Amino acid sequence: MQLLAKLRIDSFMLGILATVALAAVLPARGGAAEVLDWATKIAIAVLFLLYGARLEPREALAGLRHWRLHATVLGATFVLFPLLGLASRVLVPSVLTPDLYTGVLFLCLVPSTVQSSIAFTSMARGNVAGAVVSASLSNLIGVFATPLLVMACMNTTAGVHVSPSAILAIVVQLLLPFCAGQLLRPHLGWLLAHPAATKTVDRGSVYLVVYAAFSAGVVQGIWHNLSARTLISTALVCAVLLAIVLSATTFGSRLLGFSREDGIVVTFCGSKKSLATGLPMASVLFAGHPVGLIVLPLMLFHQIQLFTCAALAQRYAHQQPLTQSERPEMASGR
Repeated sequence: MQLLAKLRIDSFMLGILATVALAAVLPARGGAAEVLDWATKIAIAVLFLLYGARLEPREALAGLRHWRLHATVLGATFVLFPLLGLASRVLVPSVLTPDLYTGVLFLCLVPSTVQSSIAFTSMARGNVAGAVVSASLSNLIGVFATPLLVMACMNTTAGVHVSPSAILAIVVQLLLPFCAGQLLRPHLGWLLAHPAATKTVDRGSVYLVVYAAFSAGVVQGIWHNLSARTLISTALVCAVLLAIVLSATTFGSRLLGFSREDGIVVTFCGSKKSLATGLPMASVLFAGHPVGLIVLPLMLFHQIQLFTCAALAQRYAHQQPLTQSERPEMASGR
């Protein structure tokens, strides 16, 4: 684990890669695929029930007093990113295949991360309380906004028809469990008090979704059409997207007059995309489509954002002078 930390390899991403390899060698077929489909639906419902149970609505409402900060983060997540995703249409077919473009557009429509946004904000000595509220609001709004954005953008530009029945599927598989989690919060404290258990459910659900998506891709033979050049091109597109948004959020927060601490929140919460939320949503929204290819850009973006934001957070931390209590020579009176 220490080696992975030094190399900045996310263990979650490593598990996903192992799941992809398993799907390539032992894909689910026939009756096993049907069982897997039901198991995936149940796992997604449990995952969003836990998401609902974790979110503290009173904390989010109290944090709304800092509305300019949160509005800026939401603007980057659900306005700037989608516009960049739509603009990426010019890269088809010279750089991106139609399915991979759909994936790039989809990653631009999902909400921000929660845990890593908060962790990087803390590492950079930013406004951690603001990051908690901004990231939580992004995920709360994203449960509603992402399906609507997918309907609005993809039916017209991505060549993927997302039917209104997908909204019903979102309600049944995502929104109802999410609302149930909010209602059951007082009764789920015993579960939320065991982070290891909830982490196992979180990651296990995502691994199951990945296995199902990539198994279907192997059975359908879609991976034979994915060349190394296409994979590299997609990774470069994701890197450029991240660079543009990081630049816009960093310099935009300064132009808007935010403090250094709040600017860090805008940079990290506004530039990140949630793999844990996006993958389950994709499996529901794109049923009948090559989900494995569609989620590939999001998986690449996830790893790139971790590498980049970890380095950026360390740079912020080194730029921030130590407080008096943190200086050993001052604390000891020397």
